Amino acid sequence: MSIKYVTGDATAPQGDGPKFIVHICNDIGAWGSGFVLAVSKRWPAPEQHYRALAERLKGDETLVLGMAQAVQVEDSIYVVNLIGQRSVASKENPHPIRYWAVREGLLNITHAALGLGASVHMPRIGCGLAGGLWEEIEPIIEDTLVFEGVPVTVYDLPRQVGP
Repeated sequence: MSIKYVTGDATAPQGDGPKFIVHICNDIGAWGSGFVLAVSKRWPAPEQHYRALAERLKGDETLVLGMAQAVQVEDSIYVVNLIGQRSVASKENPHPIRYWAVREGLLNITHAALGLGASVHMPRIGCGLAGGLWEEIEPIIEDTLVFEGVPVTVYDLPRQVGP
């Protein structure tokens, strides 16, 4: 088994059966840029659950890196908010991705996906605003989800043509 790459929208996962749509979130409760905009446009619940969790944990300062919060958005579709980013990108923190946290979160997701018989769908997580490198993320996905037999599809948006 290997990662399947397709051109399309990760918020419209392909195939049958239960599906987890995985994306990376930061640990400070900030939501509003990148892939989360597409998620929120389609389903308000993942943002609401993420913000509620961040508010509950406010006294602890941050969300726990490596945690994964699954939010059911349709009968067989769950959006998984994986906390894999320390704060947000800044001059002092140009690469907020934390690869170890992505690995820990994906291990948690692996067990949940196997228990539910779910496939996993995602954009190239951690490679946008989080500042990560796909060359680092891809092996983590292979060592966790793929190694355990969870089907994984990675979505790349179609290229824009024109000015």
